[in-house]
Amino acid sequence: MDITGYLALARIDALTRGLEVTTNNLANSSTDGFKEHRVLFSDYLSRQHGADLVNGEKVLTYSQDRSTYLDTLQGELRQTGNPLDLAINGSGYFVVRTPQGLRLTRNGQLHRGEDGTIVDSSGDPVLDDQRRPITLNADEQILPLGIGADGTISTEKGIIAKLGLATVENPNTLHAEGNHLFRPTTELQNVPTQEIRQGMLESSNVNAVEETTAMIKTQREYDLNFQLLQTEFTRRLNAIDKIPAEPTT
Repeated sequence: MDITGYLALARIDALTRGLEVTTNNLANSSTDGFKEHRVLFSDYLSRQHGADLVNGEKVLTYSQDRSTYLDTLQGELRQTGNPLDLAINGSGYFVVRTPQGLRLTRNGQLHRGEDGTIVDSSGDPVLDDQRRPITLNADEQILPLGIGADGTISTEKGIIAKLGLATVENPNTLHAEGNHLFRPTTELQNVPTQEIRQGMLESSNVNAVEETTAMIKTQREYDLNFQLLQTEFTRRLNAIDKIPAEPTT
């Protein structure tokens, strides 16, 4: 394969990764608490050596997929009226305990488990500010819950617990698991100042129109590079066919 083919393949590889990320963002545009991912590309410059090279041939530019990062921009907060729907206005994440360990989430669609434990949409217990599950006793399970802006959970009989929000020093180190969970790779930090909205949920921060436009643009560029590969392959075959065969004796 010549240089043209390598350049086109490098770009196709990067575009394929970008298309995968964009498609996943679009698929989760209606998932509560979902944070979109973005792909960071860079150019790898390869300097060529030779006395006969013209200006455009002295440096070749290859597309390089450097990383995928999380866009932590807050999504729109919408009213639901469900007292166990919670939205965080500002920074921080709810902390849940899964079979694989502690995870962070912005999806505040909570429920009362059969044993009285407050759980998330996947059934994992939500933790308080002491990293303990929040469990209601038999009397508290039948009473309406009030949740203050500071995360204090209470009934008419008194305070039950306080939700604990956490974050990490660098959100880009979070690893997405599923549609709304994030696995921390560094030590969790408490969020001292918090604002929790009861009866609301945070929507996905994906802009479906922008993502659709990006997907169409990426698909078109992918097709152009693939056509270039096909054209180059056909040109080389035609060149081979035109090479005269050695005369037979």
